[in-house]
Amino acid sequence: MVAKINRGVSLYGALAYNWQKVDDRTARIISGNGMITDSANCPDMNMQNAIYGFRKYLLANKNTDKPILHISLNPSLDDNLSEKQLAMLADEYMRKMGYGSQPYIVFLHEDIERRHIHIVSTCVNERGEKIDDSYEWNRSMRACRELERKFGLQQVADKRRELLEPYLKKADYRDGDVKRQIGNILKSVFSSYRFQSFGEYSALLSCFNIEAKQVKGEHDGAPYNGIVYAITDDSGRPVSTPVKSSLIGKRFGYEGIQKRIGYNARDYKAKKWQPKIANDVTFAKHGCRGDRDTFVSILALRGIDVVFRENDDGRIYGATFIDHRNKEVYNGSRLGKEFSANVFENLFNSNTDIPGLDGLNNDLRIGTHSNAVTDMGEAIQQAFGILSLDTNGPDPQEETLANRLLRKKKKKRRYRGLQ
Repeated sequence: MVAKINRGVSLYGALAYNWQKVDDRTARIISGNGMITDSANCPDMNMQNAIYGFRKYLLANKNTDKPILHISLNPSLDDNLSEKQLAMLADEYMRKMGYGSQPYIVFLHEDIERRHIHIVSTCVNERGEKIDDSYEWNRSMRACRELERKFGLQQVADKRRELLEPYLKKADYRDGDVKRQIGNILKSVFSSYRFQSFGEYSALLSCFNIEAKQVKGEHDGAPYNGIVYAITDDSGRPVSTPVKSSLIGKRFGYEGIQKRIGYNARDYKAKKWQPKIANDVTFAKHGCRGDRDTFVSILALRGIDVVFRENDDGRIYGATFIDHRNKEVYNGSRLGKEFSANVFENLFNSNTDIPGLDGLNNDLRIGTHSNAVTDMGEAIQQAFGILSLDTNGPDPQEETLANRLLRKKKKKRRYRGLQ
């Protein structure tokens, strides 16, 4: 189980968020403490009554800037607790954290596949004093481990990834609340994936039906750079109004992204993380027999997405690989020159026979179980050799490549005009 503790200023905002879920029938009240009524699903426990239950605590508040607690408890997908057990889980967590005597309301959310709990409370006691929150993160982790054992919950190795996983799914314009959907995906991607260029970042987001675009201009004589985001359909066509990065968070703007890119690049240069998918891509390249759809499908079986960038003539000038297993993103040239854009342009768009092992291709049909792919991957490695992970080419930006292709076309036109 993962716990996330947020503090805020607005009691109304925290309650309104949860009550909207209740009105949408994707959440319901399952427990509470110190309110007008603590009965689950009681029709008279409305927003007004809830706010009144917190009133004297907030009026007594002396110096606390953010007196509102909004806590989420996230059991694993494999955990199966009854509603009564979830209510007990929430109550015991609040007691262990020192908030057991505070007023609070417990909401059970079912708006995503993972059932989870939201608790709205206050960190200010009846005398207006802030309840001690020293070492809160450590105490929360300890409380989670104790509750996992008591309620027989799954022990999760990667707590951070487990917390973010519910939001790592494709955005859908039909679900509404575009800003919230984009914000949840951006927060998850920033915290779990590693990328080293804006091209890699935008390719990663496209896997979740998010488009990221740079906007440049001048304001009062000073140049500026910005980022806007939009939800797309599965073909990559924007279907929502663009949302400014400033409305989501500073770290998702131009400067925040460049800072993250620099941090990731330094770690990569120091070899704190290195590509692990070169053999998988080689396997798919030799097994697809020059068919792009088959190439994409083979990689998908290995948890890898590929995003190709093409000019107006349909020529591939960039390829980016997203390794979802290890949460890493690589332009093809970073893997090695044998994964550059020209290689895939020739592979998919030329009539040249593709080198490979003909005997393997019957086993590489779309839909083959991933275990078969693993076995065949070993055969490919024996035939072609295991690629060195230290052979990394440059990381050309997509704009540079596109401009280079455009310049070549212009030169050819000028040359023909002189004949």
